[in-house]
Amino acid sequence: MQSRIKIGVVGLGYVGLPLAIEFSKKFITYGFDKSLDRIFQLQKNFDKNKSISKFDKKYLKKIILSSDFENIKKLNTIIVCLPTPVTRNKKPDLKLLENATKIIGKYIKKKTTIIFESTVYPGVTEDICVPIIEKASKLKWKKDFFVGYTPERISPGKNYKKISEIKKIISGDTKKTENYIKKIYSQIINAGLYLAPSIKVAEAAKILENTQRDVNIALMNEVSIVFNKMNISTREVIKAALTKWNFGNYKPGLVGGHCIGVDPYYLSHKSLSMGLNPDLILTSRKINENMSNYIFEQISRNKNIKKILILGVTYKENCNDLRNSKILDLIKILKKKKYNITVNDDIADKKEFKTLTDLNLVSLKNIKEKFDLIILSQPHNYFIKKIKLLLKLLKKNSYFYDLKSYVPKKYKTKNLFWEL
Repeated sequence: MQSRIKIGVVGLGYVGLPLAIEFSKKFITYGFDKSLDRIFQLQKNFDKNKSISKFDKKYLKKIILSSDFENIKKLNTIIVCLPTPVTRNKKPDLKLLENATKIIGKYIKKKTTIIFESTVYPGVTEDICVPIIEKASKLKWKKDFFVGYTPERISPGKNYKKISEIKKIISGDTKKTENYIKKIYSQIINAGLYLAPSIKVAEAAKILENTQRDVNIALMNEVSIVFNKMNISTREVIKAALTKWNFGNYKPGLVGGHCIGVDPYYLSHKSLSMGLNPDLILTSRKINENMSNYIFEQISRNKNIKKILILGVTYKENCNDLRNSKILDLIKILKKKKYNITVNDDIADKKEFKTLTDLNLVSLKNIKEKFDLIILSQPHNYFIKKIKLLLKLLKKNSYFYDLKSYVPKKYKTKNLFWEL
């Protein structure tokens, strides 16, 4: 244990908790969260997000968990891992980040290094967060305190890489800060570090990563609409196109979550503020945001569809995160149009789903009736393993919508399958 370095991770969600776990293996580590319930749950060795492995749960005891931010005075390194969502008008919402930065500034001591991991547009760290810290702390930047930016790249859910396996971009306000950040992150990252030439470059790299994915998925969504109209399987078109060495393996689908469906709005906001019109970015967002409506249009064309079973409500497979899940948009439309809906997702949080939709999640074992349509929204592992059982829940001459094209072709003979 390197006793001189004392780290505090602010925000113990899908990003912050796994990061705090890794740092606790090497350094004295505090974990801060404003939610007392969250702190109490973690103290009882319970993580509702399921963001850490059973093996790593034992390290929860090594983290000094607290909602008392005055403890920041004891630390020399603060790492900020807070969500940066968008407003209803699709504008960057930095309130959580700004409020936390103000609290950090209130309690930091001289020579503290503050590292931001939250996704932001270029300039937020130095132009927004630094002035907040200076005002709250009465300290001078680059003399009394230092800042860095190292974007999070965690992909929540099973079957995805751990923090240690993901190459890390780092950046700092001075050479000394860069070296310090390199020193501490090299202790937990096995995949290597990439030093960006500036904080703004590191900030821009993160939103570019997700904007690129969003634009490419929008292209696939648009061509899938075209191919469906032509009665051509998009899945088969992609398989054929992949025989060319430089074809990108992107697939159509609902784009939600806290990154891909959000980050492009941060980049477009910054573009618009400089008088630039990011046509491609905003058009891609419009296409992806409209996919729930497109799927409903396909459903509404068949007047025989009345009873619908929806499988999977999280924003991605094998993950319990409901944030910005686009299947929820479809569920709201179907509810409004008075369809009889049954929903199953054994991974999602039942209370959160109830709050968001006013519907209850039903266990598969309790589903005895048959349906006119089954929509496989997210191919959680347990769905794929039970595909034969699921198909038995269909009425004769009914429909199965496979939104991610995961169901093996051998099952697509008895019922009318449709996929994006």
